[in-house]
Amino acid sequence: MAEYNGHPSKAAWNVSLWINNDEGLYNLARESVRVTKTRRQAAERMLSILHSYGIKKTPDGYKYTITSIINAMVDYAKD
Repeated sequence: MAEYNGHPSKAAWNVSLWINNDEGLYNLARESVRVTKTRRQAAERMLSILHSYGIKKTPDGYKYTITSIINAMVDYAKD
């Protein structure tokens, strides 16, 4: 699979861009990492919270997924 700006795909890049540049999303991601044991659990928690607010896509229309959230958390999440 071809990379997009250092990310696995354009969708992963877009989700990462939003999570890491929107203060509320960034804080949610950091809190999710802090209160869980793994990056996957943190992504599952964050996705669940986003869905509980009816948020399923970025403002640009890319879907939040566990995989895209994990990729966005790569620099600060647990393994």
